Amino acid sequence: MSGLSIQLIDFLAALLLMLSFAMISQRRILSLIHLFTLQGITLVATTAIVAHATGQEHLYLSAGLTFALKVILIPLLLHRIIDRLNVRWDVETLINIPTLMIIGIVLVIVAFDLALPIAKLSTSIARGTLGIALACVLLSLMMMITRSKAVPQVIGFLSLENGLFFAATASTNGMPMVVELGIALDVLVGVLILGVFMFHIREQFESLDIRHLERLKED
Repeated sequence: MSGLSIQLIDFLAALLLMLSFAMISQRRILSLIHLFTLQGITLVATTAIVAHATGQEHLYLSAGLTFALKVILIPLLLHRIIDRLNVRWDVETLINIPTLMIIGIVLVIVAFDLALPIAKLSTSIARGTLGIALACVLLSLMMMITRSKAVPQVIGFLSLENGLFFAATASTNGMPMVVELGIALDVLVGVLILGVFMFHIREQFESLDIRHLERLKED
């Protein structure tokens, strides 16, 4: 890769991390969907840059697939879900936002420490972004744990997959196309299943708070 390509990938990695922090601090579901869409655009740009810098033409197809799936299709599905369920209100967090941000900073430090020995084994020049990718995964996992509503947890799961995809693209110069197609299909099927799951929760408990599921244990 050229120096310019590396700088662009580093910039996009930093942008992805900032979007992850914005997601854990965001209370509105609609804003969470917009931030997820911006993550998708970041992944598309990263994949296209890696494709141009390494000459791997199949990554252009991967960028197009990512654009169609994570910038257009999945956000549209999420918008339809929140319209049907009428859940545009602020979402509840189990931990207050300032505490979440402090924990997030700690997770970033841990991620860089864990990724350092692994990055040394990577042959990609952009292997330095592995720490940021792992940090995004940990932040998304924390978002899933600290949200009590089903929709933000689904978005957290999708954001976690974005971090993994970024790591595979930037740090290893891309995965085999058959693996990328398989992951894309799994993500799409997962969103559809989780959408059905949310509708059932709403019909049963008239709320998307998953803590209502504890009633099933008591019964």
